Amino acid sequence: MRICHACRKENARGSAMEFLTRINDFLSALFCACFAYQIIYLAVALLKRPKPLPPAVPRRYAAILCARNEEAVIGNLIESIHAQKYPGGLVDVYVCADNCTDGTAAVARARGAIVFERFDSMRIGKGYALDFLFERLRASGAFARYDGFFFFDADNLLHEDFIAEMNKSFAAGNRIITSYRNSKNYGDNWISAGYSLWFLRDAQYMNNPRMQLKTSSVVGGTGFLVAREVIEKNGGWPFHLLTEDTEFTIDSVLSGEFIAYCGNAILYDEQPTSFRQSWRQRLRWSRGYLQVLRKYGARLVSGVFRGGKRGYACFDMLMAILPAIVLTLACALLNAGGALYSLIVLREPVLGTLCGELLCWFGGMYVTLLATGAVTLASEWKRIYCGSFRKVFFLFTFPLFMMTYLPVSVAALFQKAEWKPIRHSVNKTLADLRDAA
Repeated sequence: MRICHACRKENARGSAMEFLTRINDFLSALFCACFAYQIIYLAVALLKRPKPLPPAVPRRYAAILCARNEEAVIGNLIESIHAQKYPGGLVDVYVCADNCTDGTAAVARARGAIVFERFDSMRIGKGYALDFLFERLRASGAFARYDGFFFFDADNLLHEDFIAEMNKSFAAGNRIITSYRNSKNYGDNWISAGYSLWFLRDAQYMNNPRMQLKTSSVVGGTGFLVAREVIEKNGGWPFHLLTEDTEFTIDSVLSGEFIAYCGNAILYDEQPTSFRQSWRQRLRWSRGYLQVLRKYGARLVSGVFRGGKRGYACFDMLMAILPAIVLTLACALLNAGGALYSLIVLREPVLGTLCGELLCWFGGMYVTLLATGAVTLASEWKRIYCGSFRKVFFLFTFPLFMMTYLPVSVAALFQKAEWKPIRHSVNKTLADLRDAA
């Protein structure tokens, strides 16, 4: 009987390990199937240069800014808009001072912006503020004056050629255009550098090849241009999920819009430096992705099977809101669950096996993210405004920053998130950025 019991125990252990191995193999194959196409993006970005666009007749635009307690930074953004190499009379600046308790409205007016103040403690979020601003523009009759609308955050700065370059893309027939997103505080610490390197990678190695392959890019929250006709078609800005930019992107792709990318239009964004702020922001993003997936997931899956470029765009967007880190998390949880099963049911010591599995997963993740960061850092080196030592040092902390998405992703499944403003204070001009280099 003892022999039979031992045999059954060994068979159970073997079956459990075989099951775990098969699930691991399946998840690994699924991971490769879902994200291997990004290798093609990498090759396109490295081997193919975008065609330059010809000069274009200047159009009339409005710059739309929603700001909450941003008096420290909004002035520099408005001044960088006025300093554009573009006919000044063709760009007007509109600001929604959203539930502000500081001097944001006064600073914006002093810089020549047209300001509307909004006080609403019930409908909180950037999407509601944008919709409020468009309602005011329509009511005043100003909406119809403009060919398109630029969307910016108050902490942004624009390269002097930003609007001229975006205008070239607009004149080429593109109705939604996103830009190259750089950072004005890359070198502050490992958190700001982590954000910055990821946004640079998104611009150069995701949106750039998407544009060259004629599939839709992804709007990243700021630094994008939308034609008046698109706003009219949508009836304003009816996107109020936690990640309204992602919702707008998915809705646009599903409705047949093409989202272009203009790599010569450079915008500088301020990144959080506090881990607490970073956690809160990325928790909102993760919850927002889940909201978007719940609202649009079925339509995206259906769109994939239609085939063609639109079907591929649906697949690409689906992968964008279902990050690779989710599959990595699933593999890690599976191995942890298998180890607990062996410990509790089979009474087998598993600490060494569990540690080995986790080290293998996280080691592979670290190396993959390090390689991703290294390629991005090498190609974008001259566009990153900080000292060489800090550029290299923060390359090695980049995988650690990205791996903090694991606990954020878990928390997003259970923890409520809401829109809260990120307090910005990096009061830099373009001259300050160039001096820092």
